[in-house]
Amino acid sequence: MSNFVAAKKAALLLGLSAFAAPAFAQTASANAPVAATADDEMAQEDDVIIVTASKRTATLQDTPISVAVTTGAALQQAQVRDLIDIQTLVPSLRVTQLQSSANTNFIIRGFGNGANNPGIEPSVGVFIDGVYRSRSAAQIGDLPNLERVEVLRGPQSTLFGKNASAGIISVVTAAPKFKWGGSAEATYGNYNAFILKADITGPISETLAFSLAGNINKRDGFAYDPGLDLDFNDRNRWGVRGQLLWQASDRLSFRLIGDYDKIDENCCIAANLTDGPTGNAVRAVGGRIDSQNPFSFVTFNNFASTNDIENYGVSLQTDWDANDSLKVTMINAWRRVDSFTNQDSDFTSADLIGSNDANTKIDTYTSELRLASNFDGFFNFLVGAFYFNEDIDFSNNLTYGRDFRNYANLLTGGGYTSLEPALGLPAGTFGGQGQGLFERYTLSNRAISLFGTLDFAVTDRFTLTAGFNYTDDRKRVTTNVRSTDVFSGLDLVAIGTAIGVPPQFAANPAVNPLLALQPLQFLPPFLNFPNAVEPGRTNDRDLAYTLRAAWRATDQLSLYATHATGFKASSFNLSRDSRPFRSDFIPGSPVTNPPASPIRTAGLAVANLTTGTRFAQPEHATVYEVGVKVDVEGFSMNVAGFYQFLNGFQQNIFTGTGFQLGNAEKQSTWGVEVDSVLRPTRNLSLGINLTLLDPTYDSFTQSAFGDLSGTRPAGIPTVTLTLAPSWRINLGNENRLLLRADYQHQSNTQVVDGFPQFRREQNLLNAAATLQFRQGIEVSVWGRNLTNDQFLLSAFPSVAQNGSFSGYPNAPRTYGGTVRYRF
Repeated sequence: MSNFVAAKKAALLLGLSAFAAPAFAQTASANAPVAATADDEMAQEDDVIIVTASKRTATLQDTPISVAVTTGAALQQAQVRDLIDIQTLVPSLRVTQLQSSANTNFIIRGFGNGANNPGIEPSVGVFIDGVYRSRSAAQIGDLPNLERVEVLRGPQSTLFGKNASAGIISVVTAAPKFKWGGSAEATYGNYNAFILKADITGPISETLAFSLAGNINKRDGFAYDPGLDLDFNDRNRWGVRGQLLWQASDRLSFRLIGDYDKIDENCCIAANLTDGPTGNAVRAVGGRIDSQNPFSFVTFNNFASTNDIENYGVSLQTDWDANDSLKVTMINAWRRVDSFTNQDSDFTSADLIGSNDANTKIDTYTSELRLASNFDGFFNFLVGAFYFNEDIDFSNNLTYGRDFRNYANLLTGGGYTSLEPALGLPAGTFGGQGQGLFERYTLSNRAISLFGTLDFAVTDRFTLTAGFNYTDDRKRVTTNVRSTDVFSGLDLVAIGTAIGVPPQFAANPAVNPLLALQPLQFLPPFLNFPNAVEPGRTNDRDLAYTLRAAWRATDQLSLYATHATGFKASSFNLSRDSRPFRSDFIPGSPVTNPPASPIRTAGLAVANLTTGTRFAQPEHATVYEVGVKVDVEGFSMNVAGFYQFLNGFQQNIFTGTGFQLGNAEKQSTWGVEVDSVLRPTRNLSLGINLTLLDPTYDSFTQSAFGDLSGTRPAGIPTVTLTLAPSWRINLGNENRLLLRADYQHQSNTQVVDGFPQFRREQNLLNAAATLQFRQGIEVSVWGRNLTNDQFLLSAFPSVAQNGSFSGYPNAPRTYGGTVRYRF
């Protein structure tokens, strides 16, 4: 980390120098270019970016928060279709799709989690039209008709509640209009990509307007399984969205939104990175592996993956101007996610895993009420309350396939099956096809938050802000998990004593030869809870706050300093890897007379029970941040320097046989963020966005890989740079040509914790050219990842294949053409 010492100092020096910066000459208008990305070619002729990051409508220049804003026009021109694509425009944001379409992880400033387990809430909150989307399966559909996407960096719990400890992504869609309009577009690209989108809006009456939008997105897979003769990593999704806007009076309006989207895809492949000693056993039972060739996009499975996801809901937003100084907003929403996935999780054509199907049902109800003032005096406020009610029903069935028994026998030199006659068991008792673990979990989450901000305008240019959020979060969990894996239920220590090993040595692998078979006990009996010792519930309370000073030094220069905290409630481990805390149980076979512990004393201990976590403790985030926003003729720049840390950062790591959920005592990051736009002419712009990060595990003593204290967290590049030039060429007769590109560089970094051999560097180039005709017709050609850059999204120990490693490759080059008609 020595190469980043300067950046650590810069985070504070930039802010200090900002407060001492000279005033820029008063040559720019109030509408000078202000943007986080240089992409506003197709709309917004006045160049003013409007945001609602503070739950008030303001310009980006007047918003004292580190926020990156991308307009709907920019997203459309860049062929950004979902939140995974948007990271190429926002350097501090990283989005990673993992083993299925329903598992996507959002990270801001190096902080974030929430995928792979429905009991783990994200650290980055996603809001669409003010409605919180609690899990990634509800967030990853194609984006609807957009106005803008705002990415708020750093803890945002004061206004956005319990799951915004790292930041939020706020998606704002276009509201219905009282003027007829709409668009239709068709796209065709390589891999037989075929995309249709259409929307229409207009008046029903003088006070009632509507909008209706729909999309279909299909594509062949860019990976191929020659054994199954099937494409993998395809795209097959569609959605509809309808809105009604009732302008009941000049002070009262209601906005009703209903949406439904569906995903049915065969995703996602994991490539072999290291073909370890178990690879020969896989091949010996007839399996195939594309050995150590991660970017061939050739995969071998014994069945196709299933990703069947339905996401739908309805929301009602009420806005009432009680008078000229007070505004009431209320947003009520109900959402449902139904997700069914199944995957050949050993990622070979050997039938080791017969099924790994997961069925998730999530019902979420949210309600927010807030009151905002707009006084002419020195004081203004915003106060509100938020209610969250969610029920999750999750089941997972993991079973062995027909080849598992022979595979296990090969790994043990025949020891696996030879134990059957020794115990007087019939042949075929161990590792039979269909044996496995059958899991069912429920989680009930109720939370309420009271929040507010107070703004004191000391002068007409200097404002002090204090904000708070009190949250009470309560969760209850039930489990019903049953193992039919006979071998995993054997107490090999006790059996060792039965064959003559002295009890005092029965737990010693050097003396008891049966213990060499323990690594194959993948699915041991599960201790269900709640039980007499473990209540299966949490109750977290937190008071988050924000203190901020904002100074509009001139019409072109704004500065701010912020100290804020954030909060994320406890997360339950809804998986077979949920195990009692060390305080509740001391492992050991009864024949070794382990010390007493509450679970054993209560008579609850099951064979081969070990310790771990039932849930991760809450996260508490803190940030110290200074920023400067400059807006002069032809140039705008937003700079933020910060020191941010999370106490109790929740981490969920895959170890090869399961996930370990725990807390890092402290993880911190020094950083600098620069969002700038240079406009030498009205029609030519260059966006230059830079993020520098220096993260550290200040204390992480109980990680899945031992003590990581003092090391650098993986997956967080030191440098992320985005360059986004755009050029608008007027062709006459109101026709024009739009040229746009964006290049993103991420410096070399370790991919995941615990495995330093896997690293990545990212260099992505995207480009588009659009002809706009005055009749409303647009014709575009575009390409993403034009240089076909190759890097790993993630890496992990191969499932049940000790010594082998797998990883998820990034998508290859894609390109195509789009025809659009606006009216």
